Amino acid sequence: MALLYGREYTRAELLARVGDISQLAGTRVCELQEGMEAGVRAVEFYTGSGFRFTALPSRGMDISRADWNGMSLAWRSSTGEVSPAYYEEPGLRWLRNFYGGLMVTCGLTYAGAPCEDGGKSLGLHGRVSNLAASCLWTDGEWQGDDYIFWAQGKVRETSVFGENVALTRRITCKLGENRLWVNDIVQNEGFQTAEHMLLYHINGGFPAVDAGSSLLAPSLRAVPRDADAEAARDRWHTFEPPTPGFREQVFYHDMAPDASGRATAALVNRSCGDGFGFYVSYYKNELPQFIQWKMNGQGTYTVGMEPANCKVEGRHKDRAAGILQFLEPGERREYRLEIGVLTCATEIVALEESLGQLKG
Repeated sequence: MALLYGREYTRAELLARVGDISQLAGTRVCELQEGMEAGVRAVEFYTGSGFRFTALPSRGMDISRADWNGMSLAWRSSTGEVSPAYYEEPGLRWLRNFYGGLMVTCGLTYAGAPCEDGGKSLGLHGRVSNLAASCLWTDGEWQGDDYIFWAQGKVRETSVFGENVALTRRITCKLGENRLWVNDIVQNEGFQTAEHMLLYHINGGFPAVDAGSSLLAPSLRAVPRDADAEAARDRWHTFEPPTPGFREQVFYHDMAPDASGRATAALVNRSCGDGFGFYVSYYKNELPQFIQWKMNGQGTYTVGMEPANCKVEGRHKDRAAGILQFLEPGERREYRLEIGVLTCATEIVALEESLGQLKG
C-alpha cells in the first residue's frame, strides 16, 4: 500500500479519490528550450512523497535535478544540462558538459582520467553521458496495492571498425516512497572483445553537503589516491565549508557489504532541519570499487559517491594493474542501484547503526 500524507491507502481507496493517478505521482516527458540546453529531452518524476527528480534521455538516461520537499540532494554545476551536440571529447573537455546532478554515468568502454591506451587518445570519463537514448518508454502499472512507474531507454556507444556496446536503463519509482531504482543492462552487441569501464558519478550537494556534514560508509579501508588525499586521510568522512583554493581529494574505499551483498553509503547533514541526506546502495560483486570524490571548493562544492567496476586514473593504468574488465561478443552484465532520501534524524541513526555493525 502507498503511504501518503501520514496514512496508508489501498489502490481502491486512492482511485476513488482522484480522476487520474497523475494527480499523485508519475512521469512527464518534456523538452528543454533555453540556450545550450535546447533540444534536451527530460523525464520529470514525482512520487507523491515530496521526492522529485529529472532524468535526461538526451544525456545517457542520467539524473540531473533531485530534491525532497524543495531541499536539493545534488550539486549542480554552472554548465546546465548541455545538449550532447556541444560535447568536446579530448582531454578534460568533458567538464564543459558536466552539469553535476544526482547521477552521471561514466563509461562504457573507458572512464577516469584522460590517457593514451591501445593507440587511442581517451578523454575524461567516457562518452556515455553525452549519448542520446532511443526507444524511450515511460509507463506505470498497479502491482496489487502498489503503483510502480518508470522510464526506460537504450544508449549505444559504437563506431565503424570499433566497439558496439549498448546500455539499457530503467529508472523505477513507487508511489509514496522517497527512493528510486536504477537497473542497467550493458551488452556487447559487436563481434569483438570490448573494454568495459563503468562508474556512477553520484554528486551530493548543499544542503546534504555542508560544513559538519559527513559520509556514512562501512569502509574497512580508505586509500588516498595522491598526496592531496594523503594529507587528509583521517578526515575523509567530514566536510569543510566552501574553501578558497581547495584541491580535490579522492579516496578508494573497501566497503563491507550486508548479507545480501549490497554496500551502502550516505551523505548526511544532521544540522539541516531534523536531519537530512541521501544514500546509495549497490551490489559489490557487480561494482567492486567505491570511489569518494571530496571537492569542498567555492562553487564546486560537492562530494561524490561513486560505485564502479574500475579506478579513476585512466584505462591504461587499469590495464597495467590487471583489473581492466572486458565484454566478450554477446556478453551482458547487470548493474542495480538504489538511491533514497534520509528525511530525519531517526532514519540517519538507523542507517548509521546498521553500517556500524557491518564494520564490526
